[in-house]
Amino acid sequence: MNPIRLGLTFNDVLLVPKRSPLQSRNEADLKTKFTRNISLNSPLVSANMATVTEHKMAIALAREGGLGVIHQFGTIAEQVEEVKKVKRSTSYIIEHPITVPPFITLGEAIRIMKTENVTSLLVQQHDELIGIFTSRDYLFEDDHTKLIRDVMTLKERLITALPTITLEEAKKILHQHRIEKLPLVNNGKVYGLITTQDIKKLEYWPNASRDKKGSLLVGAAVGVKDTLVRAKTLIDAGADVIILDIAHCHSDLAINQIKELKKNFVVDIMAGNIATAKAAEDLIKAGADGLKVGIGPSPVCTTRLMSGAGVPQLTAIMDVVGIAKQYNLPVCADGGMKLPGDAAKALAAGASTVFSGSFFAGTDEAPGLIIAKDGKRYKRYMGSASYDSNHERQESKEHKSIKEKVDVFVEGVAILVDYKGPVSDVIKGLVKGIQSGMSYCGAATMDELHHNAEFIQITTSGWEESKERGMKLSE
Repeated sequence: MNPIRLGLTFNDVLLVPKRSPLQSRNEADLKTKFTRNISLNSPLVSANMATVTEHKMAIALAREGGLGVIHQFGTIAEQVEEVKKVKRSTSYIIEHPITVPPFITLGEAIRIMKTENVTSLLVQQHDELIGIFTSRDYLFEDDHTKLIRDVMTLKERLITALPTITLEEAKKILHQHRIEKLPLVNNGKVYGLITTQDIKKLEYWPNASRDKKGSLLVGAAVGVKDTLVRAKTLIDAGADVIILDIAHCHSDLAINQIKELKKNFVVDIMAGNIATAKAAEDLIKAGADGLKVGIGPSPVCTTRLMSGAGVPQLTAIMDVVGIAKQYNLPVCADGGMKLPGDAAKALAAGASTVFSGSFFAGTDEAPGLIIAKDGKRYKRYMGSASYDSNHERQESKEHKSIKEKVDVFVEGVAILVDYKGPVSDVIKGLVKGIQSGMSYCGAATMDELHHNAEFIQITTSGWEESKERGMKLSE
């Protein structure tokens, strides 16, 4: 047996304050890398958990410069639809606008618009644009049995542009003609759509994480089952990065899956979870473009209690970073963070991004209903390996036997967390905390934080001294 090492987590250390050139913490630049080829303007990533990240959360994180990872706990079609909703939410050019034939009714068209969350439909016949149907066309129309061809704006009255148009040229045309939709057409065939609403979104969220076409970045998770099929469908739907999400990713199965994913697809693969330097080396050699660190630090994960395995999170991050930096590969710290200062410590330890469920659970954008209990409001937050999560997934498959539904080894729990309101408020608090940590380290960039940061180990008394004390005003 090897000598027993000391393992540290966030409460065991503090960042040593350094001389700072920053006039304000707001000067700290949060630009970073999620994987080898995916850059972000914020290090915040929402976890692929069923009670944390679907399209609303992914949109909110990407608009603030971070990234949301759509969970895999559903059918492939359901996950794909969540990815598509993110990609359609904001873009310079809507590459695949919703099109319909001219002979559907107003009622059918309205249902499609509500389902797809759009305000217009391009009308095609024989693959050629013949008109556009917008919310204005049925605003005062009571007869929803009418065909849309009788109320739509005809092609002859439309202003269109070629697919090669630039954003600035599109702005001029939209302003000049006082229109909100600009179909991109060549020889009658539709190649896309530009809208004033999307341009406003581009300008309203200047630091958003976007692809080259202006769409928001989104990640999607896959597990060990149907990995290649699910990954292909998600990539085809527009997923920018695939997260291979396995509780113990340092395994022959995971390594083979990474190799297969890199062999079959041109996309970055974030692999996790791991907690050791050896795991980092093996996954990097297999082709991983990023590493996700964390075995059991989450408040809804009981892996360490049930299996006795894990590494305290700060030590795990530093061990993995020690190998990853030799390959210039980003590391993502997953779990164990309770406060903004913990996120600052994780980044100071060498991580490029922080991956969390608990920070974002309980917000408006997290899936699930608000639960009222004893005069307070909560939302449910559950680990991916919890009984509740497994039971719900099994029950959705009618062919599963009763035995299979209850024969689940649980390495997670389900809890209620305080309702937090809009996630934008949570993000702002985290950003301020991280920027403060960078300022105290004298770091203006993430690279400087990695270089400048110095930790001091503290005692339990030192941690108690760090806490707030005294009677709260509300008491």
